[in-house]
Amino acid sequence: MTSSDGARTVIVTGASSGIGRATALELAGRGDRLVLLARGKQALEEAAEEVRTAGAGEVVVAAVDVNDEGALRQVVEDAVRRWGRLDAVVHAAQVMAYGRVEDVPAEVYQTVVDTSLHGTANLARAVIPRFRSQGRGSLVVVSSLLASVATPLMGSYIAAKWGQMGLIRVLQIENRDVPGIAVSAVSPGGVDTPIYYQAASYMGSTGRPPPPVYTPQRVARKVVATLDKPQRQVHAGFANPFVVVGFRFFPAVYDALVGPLMRLGAIAKDQIAPTAGNVLEPRPELNATRGHWRGL
Repeated sequence: MTSSDGARTVIVTGASSGIGRATALELAGRGDRLVLLARGKQALEEAAEEVRTAGAGEVVVAAVDVNDEGALRQVVEDAVRRWGRLDAVVHAAQVMAYGRVEDVPAEVYQTVVDTSLHGTANLARAVIPRFRSQGRGSLVVVSSLLASVATPLMGSYIAAKWGQMGLIRVLQIENRDVPGIAVSAVSPGGVDTPIYYQAASYMGSTGRPPPPVYTPQRVARKVVATLDKPQRQVHAGFANPFVVVGFRFFPAVYDALVGPLMRLGAIAKDQIAPTAGNVLEPRPELNATRGHWRGL
């Protein structure tokens, strides 16, 4: 559902950095009206200026944590009051932590899970009733390859993403009765975004995106294409299906290889003290669309 000028009204969470910011820029190029949502106001304002320059119809920012359901409901109400409807929501908000399960502090672990799993549920409770009253609407959740496989040293993120994917499937089933509502997952592999060096780490090093590394712009195009033509799940990474097959059908081989491959390709060769990163509080000085890796 779009206006007579073809523009959509879209909320983007996690819009101050990474895939969320890249998606906002991609939507801006189509002239869509955007609500950019993230925890930090400063980085949101910087993203909003980029989005306006890229051609967005209108841009509104909301410094909101997805764990605050009341604030999410207010964002939805404000968007509908301003533009008359809500066409789509892209949920890209996420934080990440590295370390063995027993080494990651409980508050950090829980916040990673809350942001992905409960943040998605909070958002669904805010937007799905609006979609149902309109008879139309699209929710695209930026998931991960790690919603389908497991690796060491990322227990909180994997628990979060497995739970999130289960919730996405439930939402898809529960909304089958309204053909105009679509709930989709876009699952990237390694992406050149700041999340890896913004992450909490209790393993003595920072993380890095595992190869092959894609640009956030490439994933953003997948997200927007999924808004245009919804599917249940879209993998953004040609290697993803092969990794999933190995995990499911050759578990002994997968388990033997995943640890060494993780150390080789997904952990930086640096040394850092234990840090909560941006899990508990935003770190706006590190926000950007891209990280410092070369993406395809």
